[in-house]
Amino acid sequence: MLKINIPQGAHEVLLHACCAPCSSAIVEWMLQNGVRPTIYYYNPNIWPRKEYDIRKAESQRHAESLGIRWIDGDYDHEQWRCDVRGLEGEPERGSRCSLCFRLRLTAAAREARRQGLRFFTTTLASSRWKSIEQITAAGLAAQQAVEGTEFWAQNWRKGGLYERRNQLLKEYQFYNQQYCGCEYSVRDTAS
Repeated sequence: MLKINIPQGAHEVLLHACCAPCSSAIVEWMLQNGVRPTIYYYNPNIWPRKEYDIRKAESQRHAESLGIRWIDGDYDHEQWRCDVRGLEGEPERGSRCSLCFRLRLTAAAREARRQGLRFFTTTLASSRWKSIEQITAAGLAAQQAVEGTEFWAQNWRKGGLYERRNQLLKEYQFYNQQYCGCEYSVRDTAS
């Protein structure tokens, strides 16, 4: 399994989760290594609403099965669309994704502070389709924007975690989406 340097004092962490499959191996690793995650599901980028609700229900089901605290962030897709206006034509891993990551991780940092947690991290860094550099930059920007928080920058795909994710996906029989979440990623996946 993954050898990770746990930040000093990170016994409890807010884990921004994009979906149950991506969070499963990370949560398992954390619990096995003395870190208690609180899952924060905040993904206003996901479209359509039916897709959002399915992913949300799976994330909540996973957390409840492990007795982990799960927090539901607000779903305001129209506000997210306003926030990324002008970037609709950007490709995956482009500036739209950077902004989307920053918006979601800043919300995660704010929620961590509300919960009295210093550290936050994200399952976005487990996807092979995402740029680790973009995610890290967004997390550090969120840390800077929200005083008293610290982003735990971690590449969660290494050390067998990606393979373990795929095993847990089958064990839990998770719904496994085929695109990032937003309507623009559906467009890019289809082409």
